[in-house]
Amino acid sequence: MEGKKSISRAILVFGAPCSGKSTFCKKFSNQFKAPYYDLSQLKTEYNLSRKQLVMLVEQIAKTGVTFVLEGGIDTEADRQELRNLLRKAGYEPSLVWIQTDVSTIKSRLKTRLKSVSKAKAEYDNKVKRLEAPSDTESAIILSGKHTYPTQAKHVLTQLAE
Repeated sequence: MEGKKSISRAILVFGAPCSGKSTFCKKFSNQFKAPYYDLSQLKTEYNLSRKQLVMLVEQIAKTGVTFVLEGGIDTEADRQELRNLLRKAGYEPSLVWIQTDVSTIKSRLKTRLKSVSKAKAEYDNKVKRLEAPSDTESAIILSGKHTYPTQAKHVLTQLAE
């Protein structure tokens, strides 16, 4: 009798700035010993183009290892591009949309940036490009205000279905 083949998963996490994406990604990747990549951070740190980021994800997908990815998927078109690429590489991509109310996001940004004007500018700049998931994307929706154990349980329940 053959064993069940393991599924290579790509957990793609998106949401507004300071919604709790990085916190969730880091804890989830640590708990499941899965590599974590922040495309927004890599783009900024290495001045990468969108094309280069896509090529990076293609290289990651060649490993066949389950991973967690944040950033670079703010629009439905961005998400669809990466999901198609990952499916072709044999992955089962899952979208996780982390939602947090605007006042909490702005408060977190103000604390992080230590400036109300910088927080407002950052929020306005990031949110104008961000698209909520469409019904056809079947995203797992999490609250950025819930505890990590609650978030992880919800994601694992949805992945099992």
